Amino acid sequence: MFGKFGDMMGKLQEMKQKADEIKLKLDNTTLTVEGAGGDIKITITGNRDIKSLVISDALQHGNKEELEEQLTVTLNRAIKKANEVNDNEMKQVASGMLPGLG
Repeated sequence: MFGKFGDMMGKLQEMKQKADEIKLKLDNTTLTVEGAGGDIKITITGNRDIKSLVISDALQHGNKEELEEQLTVTLNRAIKKANEVNDNEMKQVASGMLPGLG
């Protein structure tokens, strides 16, 4: 009885360690997404933390609503890209630890 429980606890500990390793890897993975023809650049980590946002001078003096729209579009693209990287990393860990989940 305790043998199976011990095996399960060991597997859970191993999964937690792998998840922590992936989180660290994703913290150190940066993605750069451009929008508005390159006038907006967003750098985001694989864990969806925005590290930088650069707006060209050309957009800063233009239409406020257009800038807000372009920022929203670009931020959403950056978050989507980070989600894809994050999901792929987590699936790899899950499939390696729990066959049939990948």
